[in-house]
Amino acid sequence: MKIHFLGTAAAEGWPGLFCRCKYCDKARELGGKNIRTRSSVIIDDTLKVDFPPDTYHHILRDNIDLATVKHLLITHSHSDHLQPTDLEKRMPNLAHGIDHPLDIYGHDLAIQNCSKAIDINHERFGVHLVQPFKTFKLSDGTEVTPLLADHDKRETCLLYFIEKNGKSLLYGNDTGWFPDETWDWLEGKSFDVAILDCTKGPIEGYRNHLNIEGVLKKKEIFLSKQMLRENGKIITTHFSHNCGMLHEDLEKTFLPHDVLVAFDGMVYHS
Repeated sequence: MKIHFLGTAAAEGWPGLFCRCKYCDKARELGGKNIRTRSSVIIDDTLKVDFPPDTYHHILRDNIDLATVKHLLITHSHSDHLQPTDLEKRMPNLAHGIDHPLDIYGHDLAIQNCSKAIDINHERFGVHLVQPFKTFKLSDGTEVTPLLADHDKRETCLLYFIEKNGKSLLYGNDTGWFPDETWDWLEGKSFDVAILDCTKGPIEGYRNHLNIEGVLKKKEIFLSKQMLRENGKIITTHFSHNCGMLHEDLEKTFLPHDVLVAFDGMVYHS
C-alpha cells in the first residue's frame, strides 16, 4: 500500500495564512519540511482522502495526475478538508480525457455540500452516502469502514479503516480520543499503518484533536491489544503552528517511540 501525504497541516496551514507568530516566521525561514499545507493523502494513486483547498497546489508540486483518482473519501465538511467547488473542474468542458467517474463517499453534510457545487447526477460523478461502522466495497475490491471521530459535535465526522490486498490502514485524522464505539469496533482488528492527528503537539487535552501524549497512549493500546501488526507504523500528521514545534522538534520527540512525523510530499510504503 502506497500512501502519499499531500498536506500535513491544520486548517490555517503552516505558515498560517495571515500569521506572524515566531513559529510561522521560522517555518518561512527554514522552508523544506516545515512548510505544511492542508491535510490529505492519496493511496495507491487511485484513492484520495479529503479534498482540501490546496489540492491544485499538491498536484503541481508532486506532479500528480488527479484524473487517475477513482475514489474520494470525505472525513467531514470543514473547509480545510472539503473544497467542493473545485470538483466542478472535473466536468467535461473543463477536464478532457477522463474515462471513469469519480466516486465520492461521505456522510450527509459532506454530500450536501458537494451537491451544492456539482451536479451529483452527472456521469462524471458517483455520490455515495455512508454510515458509521457499515463497510462498503470500492470497485477495485478495497473495503472501507467509516468510524466515528471526536471532532465537531455539529456533524458526523468520520475516520476510515481501509483494507486492500491484505494490508490495512487506519486513517485517524481530525479526531481527539476515539469515541467508545470506535474503540469497540477496532477490538480484534489489526492494521499495518495508523495515521493519527497530532494537531496540538505538547498542548494538553484530547478533545476534537489529539496531542503527543494522546498519540503515544493510543500506540500503547494498539500494541497491548495486538492491533498494530508486526513492522506496523504509527504516522502523525495535521500539525498546527500553535503547537510550537517545527518538524525537527517533532521528529526528536517521536523518534524514541518509533513514530513517524509526516511531511508534505512524503511517500510511505507498507
